[in-house]
Amino acid sequence: MDFIIGGLAASGAALFSNPFDVLKTRMQLQGELQAKGKHAVFYKNTVHAAYVVAKNEGIRGLQKGLGAALMLHSLRNSIRLGLYSLLQDEGYLTDDKGKTIMYRSFIASASTGAAGAFVGSPLFMIKTQLQSQAARQIAVGHQHHHQGVLVAVRSIYSAQGIRGLWRGVSGTVLRALVGSSAQLTSFAVTKDMLKEYEPMRTNPLLASISAGFVSTIFQTVAITPFDLVSTRLYNQGVDASGKGLLYKGLGDCFLKIWRAEGFQGFYKGIGPNYMRLAPHGALCLVFWDLLRDLHMKYLSSKRLETAV
Repeated sequence: MDFIIGGLAASGAALFSNPFDVLKTRMQLQGELQAKGKHAVFYKNTVHAAYVVAKNEGIRGLQKGLGAALMLHSLRNSIRLGLYSLLQDEGYLTDDKGKTIMYRSFIASASTGAAGAFVGSPLFMIKTQLQSQAARQIAVGHQHHHQGVLVAVRSIYSAQGIRGLWRGVSGTVLRALVGSSAQLTSFAVTKDMLKEYEPMRTNPLLASISAGFVSTIFQTVAITPFDLVSTRLYNQGVDASGKGLLYKGLGDCFLKIWRAEGFQGFYKGIGPNYMRLAPHGALCLVFWDLLRDLHMKYLSSKRLETAV
């Protein structure tokens, strides 16, 4: 049940966050391997990017890749949050007083996040490629011209085999290690701190929402460089043998971005990334908390009925 709860929580959050994911992806690909001021700027900031996409592609353009996003977040987070919940329920992550043990939470969240990222990597790649597909006049990055999730899977598999579907997996696993550990650990620790105050102790929903938004700040700062690298690895074109046309791998991608775009290049799209992660991360964790509480209450009621 923990795995189903994790998947449902993430899917619900993805409905609200996907438009910002589209904008984030476009801004991360804008000016790829070009110095600032040496490339066309179609997307100036988050608000302008939303206007440009809506103007050229319609409102539906802001929800590109939604199907892949829903499947991805459901699969990835059912594994990530499901495994984390199991460890939490077994008491591995807390001390005798029920307080979160930070280093254990860090290791658990990083490991479960990496596991979910590995399994969901093909969907993450297809989501990224669908979101990057734009009207010709505002297109950035390589354009893959997929017609949908299933068509993309068939196309990639027929051309590159199973390895093609897991191309760029190293980037998303590293991204998950950093992002998941930052998010879940800061969420758990912040929630513990907030429970010291009476208003938060008597209102668990408010505590969850507050902790969710605080954890997103830590997550956004930590994850954005790795998210950008992951986007670049997934979206690059490949040759006949399936090798990337721009980057040989994870290390090569980091190095080329640093040389061509500098430190600021790693934080392209941080605005929409926060605006994506804030509702997605907060809602996901809040939905997760609420669904777990409902499940625990259901189990408790069943135990009472059995006892009677």
